[in-house]
Amino acid sequence: MWKPDRQVKKPIYEQIADHLEQRISYGEFPPGSLLPSERKLAEQLGVNRSTVILAFAELRAMGIIESRTGSGTRVSTSKWEATPKHTPNWSRYAEGGSFLPNLPFMRKIRESLAQQPSLIDMASGELAADLAPIDEITALMGEHRYTSYLGYDNPQGYTPLREALVSHLERQRGIRTTESSILITSGSQQSLYLITQCLLSPGDAVAIEDPSYCYSLPLFQSAGLRLFRLPVDQYGARSEDIRSLYKKHRIKMVFLNPNFQNPTGSVPTAERRNQLLAAASELGLPIVEDDPFSLTAYENSPPPPLKSMDPLGSILYIGSFSKIAASGLRIGWMVAPNAIVERLADARQQMDFGLSVIPQQVAAQFLNSAYFDPHLNRLRMQLQFKRDLLIEALRKELPGLITFSVPQGGLHLWCKLVPEVHDGKLLDEAIRKGIVFVPGSVYGSESGYVRFTFARARAEEIAPGVAKFAEALRSLLNTAQ
Repeated sequence: MWKPDRQVKKPIYEQIADHLEQRISYGEFPPGSLLPSERKLAEQLGVNRSTVILAFAELRAMGIIESRTGSGTRVSTSKWEATPKHTPNWSRYAEGGSFLPNLPFMRKIRESLAQQPSLIDMASGELAADLAPIDEITALMGEHRYTSYLGYDNPQGYTPLREALVSHLERQRGIRTTESSILITSGSQQSLYLITQCLLSPGDAVAIEDPSYCYSLPLFQSAGLRLFRLPVDQYGARSEDIRSLYKKHRIKMVFLNPNFQNPTGSVPTAERRNQLLAAASELGLPIVEDDPFSLTAYENSPPPPLKSMDPLGSILYIGSFSKIAASGLRIGWMVAPNAIVERLADARQQMDFGLSVIPQQVAAQFLNSAYFDPHLNRLRMQLQFKRDLLIEALRKELPGLITFSVPQGGLHLWCKLVPEVHDGKLLDEAIRKGIVFVPGSVYGSESGYVRFTFARARAEEIAPGVAKFAEALRSLLNTAQ
């Protein structure tokens, strides 16, 4: 993001005015479009609001922008003899369309992290650089010559990668499949997008866990689906709730994240798994099983996926490299009946003609290499270490103010605040103190829950981050009194 240069003689307000004039001339802000507010622009640029006021005054004097009380500041429609009828109403386009924007809290978190790199990030659900297999992948890329063909690949995915996944899924997850039943995607969200767009229709009823990360994904609402809640207890969703929703609403699909569920960290018992599968087969109801975290199990063997116990083919199984290796590879997969794989591969080909073959080759080499298992072992130990640091800090800084269950895998800690606190105010105050987290309401929860992710922050940031959160919480509680 551009920032004014404080080392040059040119006044900062003039630098800002020149920068905005350039963005306007490039069409980034067309005639009639709304500019950021003075306060927001000042925060973005790290200057006083009075400096932005001077910059706006400079642009107004040149006739480039116009300000109206209560309507904000807009780019002039007459500076270059442009008239409104010849200028597309880009604001209307941006607000239209059927695909909804991210939730306001998620946009605020993303914008805050972009504007304030010093924020301690306990919100982003991805691995930090020190947890990713960077050295291993660098070594593999030096050892192997990658494809000389850089055209479009098989829309179902790079065949050697699908073959490597057949072996990986049987060895690590107890899932027996074939390469023809695997679709390579750019990650779990693309898998979910393809399912909601191609296998369901607007108005269809589906069941998702409560709380669930699915509530943070507007793609379900964008597809016009009706969402019904499956309460999650310490062992996940219950089969009787699935039967009840099917009876009342004729749900057509169930979306589950059973193992180290996001955000609660719950894991179903063997009995609970059998009950879920029995309900699916009894009702002829497909279950979409998203399984990004199982291989992060800290001490015991990874819990088995529902798919490994699924002789009838009721489960669409989704996996990803994002939580166990590197989100930047953009590699995910889906195991499904061949007819479904062909349908979704056809749709994905219409979107992007298939994924880049190079990261698929890297992923295939990594899965087949001697590096993979040692990386998983190191990842588990480091995640457990960070989890313990987070728990220790919470117990020290917030005794009596927070409760949680200790997860045995995954990247997240789901916490209940004992006092009543407004989600938005707590997030704003925490950002001011220097830490960002995800409010529980993002996942469909009632106000008063928070999700801390301990995989993104550096180990030495975790205790200071919790101290900043505790300071923000106590500040709000003192204000309320």
